[in-house]
Amino acid sequence: MSEVKPQALRAEALEAILIEKGLLTPDAVDGVIAQFNERVGPMNGARVVARAWTDPAFKQQLLSNGSVAIEEFDFSGGEVDKLVVVENTANVHNVVVCTLCSCYPWALLGLPPAWYKDPAYRSRIVREPRKVLSEFGLNLPDETDVQVWDSSAEIRYLVLPQQPANLAGLAEDDLVEHITRDSMIGVARL
Repeated sequence: MSEVKPQALRAEALEAILIEKGLLTPDAVDGVIAQFNERVGPMNGARVVARAWTDPAFKQQLLSNGSVAIEEFDFSGGEVDKLVVVENTANVHNVVVCTLCSCYPWALLGLPPAWYKDPAYRSRIVREPRKVLSEFGLNLPDETDVQVWDSSAEIRYLVLPQQPANLAGLAEDDLVEHITRDSMIGVARL
């Protein structure tokens, strides 16, 4: 049997106290958990990418005005009011960071990973993007132009990964399972 982590114990204790004092209900807690497990997360971003790969008109709209393009999905959660989508190509690789804190398109990618918020990632990806990407296991050819996009409170970025040749011809629903959060941040290729 695995040991319960101290963070989990603290979270459970805090939840119990808030419920006992009437400041929170179990239904509210369940609603937040469902929100992040079912309605906010990388699967939303993957649905957007898969649509862009299968629908050229949607792709053009997504690259022109990401916020408007994703309205049809009616994603809950925030941080996509001003969404800019940048496309990876054979010659250009994009990667996203927030150098000030951890601005991130939550509705599309869920909670940001710990490394995204880490000061080392936030400062180094700007100064030495190829080195940081190689630490993620992504080694790009010298001729590939690496562009770093700095998210802010006003603008969130999403990388539209380049579709691998082995995924060509798959239906939109089948593509979703192949698209990763890290590829939509730009620290991985598919």
